[in-house]
Amino acid sequence: MQRREHLKIEGLNKILSIKAVLNNGLTDSLNVAFPGIIPAIRPPVKNKIIPDPH
Repeated sequence: MQRREHLKIEGLNKILSIKAVLNNGLTDSLNVAFPGIIPAIRPPVKNKIIPDPH
């Protein structure tokens, strides 16, 4: 945000590629508006167990 990359089409595409792999993905309207979005690759999670904070 500080570098204002989100204001360029490449920055917007990067944001949308991240959104495509989160929660419910892209909405139908975003898929229609931006048809060429390739979902970002998520890094593997090594430790899936949540440690006890106490």
